Amino acid sequence: MPNSTPPKASEIQFLEGPQSRWKEFVFTLKVMREFIKGFRALHYTGPCVTVFGSARFPETHPYYLKTVEVASAIAKLGFTVMTGGGPGVMEAANKGAKLVGGRSVSCNIQLPFEQETNPYVDNTVHIKYFFVRKTLLIKYSYAFVVMPGGFGTMDEFFEALTLIQTKKIEGFPVIIFDKKFHQELVNYMNHLSEAGTISPVDLSLFLVTDDIDEMVEHLQKNAIHQFGLRRKQG
Repeated sequence: MPNSTPPKASEIQFLEGPQSRWKEFVFTLKVMREFIKGFRALHYTGPCVTVFGSARFPETHPYYLKTVEVASAIAKLGFTVMTGGGPGVMEAANKGAKLVGGRSVSCNIQLPFEQETNPYVDNTVHIKYFFVRKTLLIKYSYAFVVMPGGFGTMDEFFEALTLIQTKKIEGFPVIIFDKKFHQELVNYMNHLSEAGTISPVDLSLFLVTDDIDEMVEHLQKNAIHQFGLRRKQG
């Protein structure tokens, strides 16, 4: 959906470059407030797996239906499923968790033209800034699952991958689901390795699969066992 609502004047002004020290101090306080709101809302979510993916797929689409299956398998392992809270893949992931009695949370973004929180979340927090939202989606997760998506999905995927590559966060598993959809992306990352802009070992930072059982095994080995996760009793 095109954005027919122009950005707020304050947002345009901030992106134009340096402002007065007072205005930048006030903006910093707003960002701090957003982080604190997110920390308070998500503090007790438990170990999460964040699912990234497009908001544009209807509930009859094969990618939506597959995401429901993927998220159900994740929830059965004892993880809380976290998403961006919107429709499409995000809704499917939250729905998949709920269908098997799992926990489902979201970190939604406030936009002038989208998006309302889907009805399958137990807890959600609404965030104004994309960079704050991405931090929260990563902060509470022990793994990341990348379903088919667009610019936002790629932004989130490469943010997580870069943090893992540079050891700013632990070596959490990253799983790219649907080989056919992501084939050109994988080819390009192989090209980056061949060109020397990433190391060949960086290609081992993610798993590409179509198999839910393979995903489950990967999560068990590289998230649950690797970080000593245990189910809460009761």
